[in-house]
Amino acid sequence: MSRENLQGKSCDARSQGPNRVYDRNFKVTQEYKNTLPDMQNSGSSTIQGANVPIIQVGISNFRLPLRFMTRSGEQISLEASVTGTVSLAADYKGINMSRIMRVFYEFEDRVFTPEILEEILREYKAQIGCSRARLKLSFNYPIRKPSLRSDLSGWQYYACAYEGIIDDLDTFTRRVHFDFVYSSACPCSAELSEHAREARNIYAVPHSQRSKARVSVEVRKGYFITIEDLQQICLGALLTETQVMVKREDEQAFAELNGAQLKFVEDAARLVYEPLDADERIADFQVACAHLESLHSHDAVAVINKGVDKGFSGNFDDFRSLLC
Repeated sequence: MSRENLQGKSCDARSQGPNRVYDRNFKVTQEYKNTLPDMQNSGSSTIQGANVPIIQVGISNFRLPLRFMTRSGEQISLEASVTGTVSLAADYKGINMSRIMRVFYEFEDRVFTPEILEEILREYKAQIGCSRARLKLSFNYPIRKPSLRSDLSGWQYYACAYEGIIDDLDTFTRRVHFDFVYSSACPCSAELSEHAREARNIYAVPHSQRSKARVSVEVRKGYFITIEDLQQICLGALLTETQVMVKREDEQAFAELNGAQLKFVEDAARLVYEPLDADERIADFQVACAHLESLHSHDAVAVINKGVDKGFSGNFDDFRSLLC
């Protein structure tokens, strides 16, 4: 077959199907936009499966740099991971997912505190037409920490999150989540090691492990609590925070500190409970601890909460997220 015939057949084939070319010069007009199909608002007749309400629907882990306020009043820019969800009533096919992100981006130049989440969530309810909405901002917050005995210091990063919830009655709840990593030296192992030394003159090393406490607090209306505040609460309660920069004198100091602050996971949970319960800024709280055992092949865990009606339930079970 000649080249001319082949080219003719190719042209005929293209004319019978869509043009497989991206048109960079195409301009969208309002008239054209009005012709675009809208599956989310196509009505209950297109719903697949049971026509029932959905508790949460939205998007998770869209990231952008946001500004946060430090306790000293300075502003820092951090990468944040955002999860935004709303409720969906029966008889509605779906929501406009991109609207959740677009609404959030209207606030991207603001300085983020838990309070600003209320503004965003009320905007979600207005623009998306939902009865409930949730928003969670996760970020790693840096605090410069001095060494125990030397003149060194380094940046410690804390996994944090601001969370906002607004319900059917327009009641807004603001929460702050904070992860504190510390060392836990086992009291039982310490006593057994001393017994071996005293009874049989045998040198033994008690076991300790890297551990994590996840503190979740509901901030009382009219009050404000910073990430630095939560770090100080945890440090004051547990004392054995892991170190950033160390010399030999710092390592020795850390060994002495752990020897003076032996604790089981039950002790850790109760130690953190005490200052949280005494803080008037905190309406409700929950603490989940995990000690990543060096003796066992499993971890020791504990959960404690304030016990507020309809507050934190204490039903935490995602202990794998406490690995550190």
